[in-house]
Amino acid sequence: MKLNPLTNHVVAKLETPAKKTASGLLLPDTNKTETAYAVVEATGPDAKNIKVGDKIIYKEYTATNVELENEKYIIVEDKDVLATL
Repeated sequence: MKLNPLTNHVVAKLETPAKKTASGLLLPDTNKTETAYAVVEATGPDAKNIKVGDKIIYKEYTATNVELENEKYIIVEDKDVLATL
């Protein structure tokens, strides 16, 4: 099943937190925090300056969390996307 955003909304897949640091140290579960990073999976017809495949930073408290087929997604308006990477 595919999520199709309406108007200026963006559907993005949440990234899983890193289990290791760049130097190879294992991170305990208590150290992992939710990130406000996600990869864009689909955009609505009115979404501006955002395209599929972009990695985005978004306002954490304005997103709607959705779990579909064991994958975590967010739906957020394009105005709540702070930056692309």
